[in-house]
Amino acid sequence: MGLLKQTLFTIKMHPTSNFLPDDFDSQPIGLIAGKGLYPILMAERIRAAGIPLRLISFLGETEQSLIDSTANKDHLQVKVGQLGKLLNSLKRLGCKYAVMAGQISPKRLFHGLHPDLKALAILNRLKFKNAETIFGAIATEIESIDIKILDARCFLDDQLASKGLMTLGKLKASEEFIEHGIQVAKGITELDVGQGAVVRKGTVLAVEAYEGTNQMLMRAGSFRTDGLIFVKAVKRKQDYRFDVPIFGERTLEVMLDSGIQTAALEVGRVVMLDKVMLLEKAAKLKIELIGYSR
Repeated sequence: MGLLKQTLFTIKMHPTSNFLPDDFDSQPIGLIAGKGLYPILMAERIRAAGIPLRLISFLGETEQSLIDSTANKDHLQVKVGQLGKLLNSLKRLGCKYAVMAGQISPKRLFHGLHPDLKALAILNRLKFKNAETIFGAIATEIESIDIKILDARCFLDDQLASKGLMTLGKLKASEEFIEHGIQVAKGITELDVGQGAVVRKGTVLAVEAYEGTNQMLMRAGSFRTDGLIFVKAVKRKQDYRFDVPIFGERTLEVMLDSGIQTAALEVGRVVMLDKVMLLEKAAKLKIELIGYSR
């Protein structure tokens, strides 16, 4: 099949990124930062490229270390749901570009949401309210004030899944069953259900929905069986301005606890946060990480 043939991967460091628009001119970028390592790594890369960084943090969500590393004059904070204030903050900080990185706690959509009039107007006109429609509407509002939303993979080119068996060694999982998992994961992405699935020898044990990847992995692990394969995928018309699949250290740990020893990640589309560390840790845990193309 050739899909999973082991390949060598050379990390290339770019002063900019292959995911930036052709007319990018190094003007200030507003980082709209949620939880976790993703926005921290993004901020580090933007600063290392010598591009002015402005930070929009969310109360109770954004990591404090990121806030502490940003000068007061370059940072404004909003509550989740304050879209009008978010737009005004981007303008006040003089942003020409904006990039969204990091998760907002899913429970915020049910508890702790503070929608302002701008957000309520958007929510009221959306027939279907899911991550794609809500964040797509937010992106449209941001671009309506002449601020360009960047691909959320920008500056992280070397952190993307690469083709083949990334953890080296000899592939343990069946290529046939990996292919089955890819088909299942791809299918649920097209239905906007989620971006992952766990299969075992041709049987679907779990698919990802609103609860997120790690909860799905734990559900699959509750069967206490062997041969589990986790597949992370994206849909054909993925909007990378706000919806980039992430594979991080916590997911690796949940895989270990759940008895899942194989993960297949879509090449060039799934971000592996701190990739070198992840590959080293996966090897120690005897978990194989595979990159596949579609």
